[in-house]
Amino acid sequence: MYRSLSLALSIIFQPLLIPTIIFALLFYVIPEATSVPKSVKGSVMFLVMATTLLIPLISVIGMRLTHTIESMHMRTIKDRMFPFSMVTLFYLITTYFFIARLDFDPLLGYTLSVITACLVVLTLITYFWKISAHTTGLAGMLAIVIVLNLKYNSENLLYPLIFSIIICGAVMSSRLYLNAHRPIEVLAGFILGFSICFLSFYYFLII
Repeated sequence: MYRSLSLALSIIFQPLLIPTIIFALLFYVIPEATSVPKSVKGSVMFLVMATTLLIPLISVIGMRLTHTIESMHMRTIKDRMFPFSMVTLFYLITTYFFIARLDFDPLLGYTLSVITACLVVLTLITYFWKISAHTTGLAGMLAIVIVLNLKYNSENLLYPLIFSIIICGAVMSSRLYLNAHRPIEVLAGFILGFSICFLSFYYFLII
């Protein structure tokens, strides 16, 4: 039972989902955070989901079907190198597109830039060490929620904050339970994601 639950948490809250969650938070939980017109929020959300979740995920599935990688779980550094590099490329292109073409609000491009920066550092580390991508993404989300709470002090952010803390802890525990990572790899992922996102968003929104 515990293994099934841990596996389900790892699959559902995979790193590729994090940008979609963060943008949904910005658009619908604290709409005052951006100046994006309500009429286009749905289209922007779909674009974010397509470019940061669906297309990269389909690409990784294609890699598995063509035996480019041995497993969707990417247990080895060798299995991670090519998928992580490809996903990073997708994110870089998406970030450029948002900054250069969809200048609705500076926060949108900045958010994608910070997420992509985390992914670039994560990918570079992955070439030498199997750091936890799950923890990096969820810790980054937690950091962003904390900074948004400091900035807007909105009651709407209470449940997202509690949710982020619980999910981050649960997924970290799941990765350890599944023996997908050693404790130091999970801790390093947390420090990487949290530090980059907290410092970047604190600088942009608070200072």
